[in-house]
Amino acid sequence: MKDTEGRWLRRQSATEVDPPRPSLPAPAPAHVRVGGGSSPGPRPTTAADLRRGMGSTALAFRGFDVENIGRSGEFLDHPAYGPIVARALDEASALASEALHRPMDLAAHIRLGSRAGLDGFAEDVATIVAMELAQVAILEECFGLPVHRARLSFGYSIGELSALIFGGVFALDELLPVALAMAPDCAELAADLSMGVLFTRGPALPMDAVGRLCRVISSEGRGLIGPSAFLSPNTALILGQGTTLDRLDAVKGDLLASRTHKVMLRRNANRWPPLHSPLVRLRSIPDRTATALYRAGGGRTRPTPPILSCVTGDASYEVGDIREILTDWTDHPQRLWDVVDRTLALGVETVIHVGPRPNLIPATFSRLGNNVRRHLGNKYMQMLGRGVVTGLSRNAWLARLLPSRAALLRAPFLTHVILEDWLLDQEAPPPRPVAARTGRQEAAG
Repeated sequence: MKDTEGRWLRRQSATEVDPPRPSLPAPAPAHVRVGGGSSPGPRPTTAADLRRGMGSTALAFRGFDVENIGRSGEFLDHPAYGPIVARALDEASALASEALHRPMDLAAHIRLGSRAGLDGFAEDVATIVAMELAQVAILEECFGLPVHRARLSFGYSIGELSALIFGGVFALDELLPVALAMAPDCAELAADLSMGVLFTRGPALPMDAVGRLCRVISSEGRGLIGPSAFLSPNTALILGQGTTLDRLDAVKGDLLASRTHKVMLRRNANRWPPLHSPLVRLRSIPDRTATALYRAGGGRTRPTPPILSCVTGDASYEVGDIREILTDWTDHPQRLWDVVDRTLALGVETVIHVGPRPNLIPATFSRLGNNVRRHLGNKYMQMLGRGVVTGLSRNAWLARLLPSRAALLRAPFLTHVILEDWLLDQEAPPPRPVAARTGRQEAAG
């Protein structure tokens, strides 16, 4: 190994991922692709391939974004998929109408096909969850895939709720109304908020220091500011009221004691509901969520498949208090990087990206894969990396001899399936006679 590559591994610079561009979201890759955006290109993946590899597959559920409809209209018009999608949308529409005390028709919302903006945040939340559950139901009912035998699942933001419903921890009518109840307040709070992407091209951003600096700025009395997500060790999403992002931009150099690497802040022009940040405390959303969760049923079953939580970065629903984790979900930053890191360490070989036009999670894996590939540098190193990482999940002794972050070398070799596109490219058979699976009854499957 070249000396520069050796230093990279020893310093764990594999975690220094190129930050996202300010115009989030980034373009998603082709529907089946190996590794990152500059990978060798799409390769065929059949239903038989997915069935054989289900035990080493992760299901990744997308979250809220500026575009939340994707190709959902095509699913509604599809002769085989349409009834499954309509069933999921009708159930979610009825629950949303009751929770928000106004009529809601998610199928009509989809057919409008336009960006609803903050006024349609609740519709988007319900649509995302319903379409994600519909897509995995299609895999099961039309293709007979044992999706609950996947190695693991995880979801970013709203996607974690979908993962919990899919995994049988809650039924749709137990969890979706809790999320919808806080949606109007989150949308209203977004009116005075701005998002910034805080990053460095040098060492990792210390998470504790980012949070501490935001609390100091908040204490100055000009508005609240806080981290909403850690996308990589050197990239954080920050949400702030008023001029607090300007203040952060002025003092951000204090994040690094060495002052040897520049910390940068890029602005995002879109408005974002302040989920996963301390700003939701302005409307007592964590307390209200906790109260609603303790009144709701469910939450006493381990998820199937296991869920890596972006609240904690680990499989905390296996051993932790599910309601406490979900309460923290409202105001704690999303630890997406920890989940990506853990996914690689657990030997996942295929990631199925679930939901309408998934973007952030594929883009995160793509940037990591491109960074690793750039450091590997040549075909010899790629062959070495492929051989080493294949053995990581099979030989415990080998893993102990390698650096703790060696699992990151696996990133360029993962297969990513954009489920929305994959499904619409298939000649789907008629749905099988399988009962709707949108609640806790899934756990028995």
